[in-house]
Amino acid sequence: MLDVDVLFALLANVLSWLVAKFAPSLLPFLLPVSPEEDTGDAGVDRGDQTQAISIGRPGGMEQLRLITLKKGVCTIGYNCRMISPPPFTAPGFQLTSDCVVIRNCAFSVNYADCCIRWGLYDSAKQYVGWPICPGFDVSGTVERVPDNNRTGLEVGDKVFGCSLFGAYSTRLVIPSVQLRKIPECLDTFAKAASIPAVALTALYALHLAGYFPLDKEGNGRIKFTNKSVLIHSCAGGVGSMLCGMSKILGLNVVGVVGRTSKVEEAKSLGCDVVIDKSKEDLWSVAEQASPNGYIAIFDANGVSTLRQSYDHLAPSGRLIVFGFHSNLPVGNDMLSPMEWIRMGIKMATMPKFDAMDLTVSNKSVLGFNLSFFADERDVLSDMFDQVLEWIEQGKLKCPRVVEMGMADVASAHGIIQSGKSIGKIVLTC
Repeated sequence: MLDVDVLFALLANVLSWLVAKFAPSLLPFLLPVSPEEDTGDAGVDRGDQTQAISIGRPGGMEQLRLITLKKGVCTIGYNCRMISPPPFTAPGFQLTSDCVVIRNCAFSVNYADCCIRWGLYDSAKQYVGWPICPGFDVSGTVERVPDNNRTGLEVGDKVFGCSLFGAYSTRLVIPSVQLRKIPECLDTFAKAASIPAVALTALYALHLAGYFPLDKEGNGRIKFTNKSVLIHSCAGGVGSMLCGMSKILGLNVVGVVGRTSKVEEAKSLGCDVVIDKSKEDLWSVAEQASPNGYIAIFDANGVSTLRQSYDHLAPSGRLIVFGFHSNLPVGNDMLSPMEWIRMGIKMATMPKFDAMDLTVSNKSVLGFNLSFFADERDVLSDMFDQVLEWIEQGKLKCPRVVEMGMADVASAHGIIQSGKSIGKIVLTC
């Protein structure tokens, strides 16, 4: 039976596609206005009121609206619901003792944000709904602390971190446990904003693979004989972090890229072998690189590689799944009826893994999505501490950063969807 939220996303996206194709002048009528939005005279100086990117309903780039919020209103993640329901606060809201307001200076763009806009991101639908202000990574200055301040932060502190949505904003409420002071080696807000979500995702993936937490010598606690790991999309945000962290942990890294233009970037990340699947047979080269299989394969591709990834695991190997990019369209602003048919076919052909085969083959398949980790503050905090330690030690580098302005959000989404991006796209406020 078709999920109601998916059905709504289908109808809304197809409506956007139809209007854009046959009556583009009507697109402005598909843009819902939020009660918290200041829709007053455009000529009035609104001073320092919060600006945010609001998505009113599922659709194409037209839904990415840069709005000004009413005085005293800012964005908020779903795990701060005790202060105000997301995505926007009420005017005059009161902070709890563990949250602060930051003046956001930069936020990154992730592929997940495109899925949110399409209406295909489960945690966004479950915990926020419509409208939504997307985004996870933030970097800025603490602007306000609670009266009974227990955050360890003070006004003026430069911080970076991860919000559970609401990051596409110049001002937001965020729990202090999800923030850290920016180290001196990250000399711009944009660099700082490029790190949290991808680094935490990469480290949790390595945790599932058995390499975190570390022992007293700084190594993974499980000492597998096989040290080879394969990382799909290794030149992207999460992929680049997986490469860096895997080398810190002493692993043999085989990285996969989809374009020749990304090969040099993959090599610079420390990959021992780089497979350019646009020119080489991915799995033949992968077998040559590690004839005995892989102790871990990190796969966010989905249907295009999952089965073969599983088949190329070594005994005791773990397939870590954290995305399904190939199930979704590449390079398309709006989801046409044909795109929905293609997505349906891909979903129907997704591989299924039998519990008995997992046991007999001595393999594991594990999946996760950190946007569901609102209650796992200690887990995320410990991982953030490890990421910060590696950054301060110079062991972990920030990914390549492409800076754009907040008003260029549609262009940023277009680059992400094209599959041509390298490293991280960061929008500055």
